[in-house]
Amino acid sequence: MLPRQVAPALFGLILSGLMSLLVSGISTYRAVGLGERYAGLWVSAWLTAWLVAFPVVLVVAPLARRTVALLVERRP
Repeated sequence: MLPRQVAPALFGLILSGLMSLLVSGISTYRAVGLGERYAGLWVSAWLTAWLVAFPVVLVVAPLARRTVALLVERRP
């Protein structure tokens, strides 16, 4: 079991991995279709996207949390 302190980074790792996997898959499909090169191109695009997405999520997540806190009702 991992310590609780790594939860935000682990969340960012998993979320950025899944989102970049999905978006790169759709983008690759739209660009080249489901040909024999699709899987290799998708994996390459996904890894590149994930390398960018993970640090961006770590930096942007606190800003997103603060923005959400401003937009939702506070408990009385």
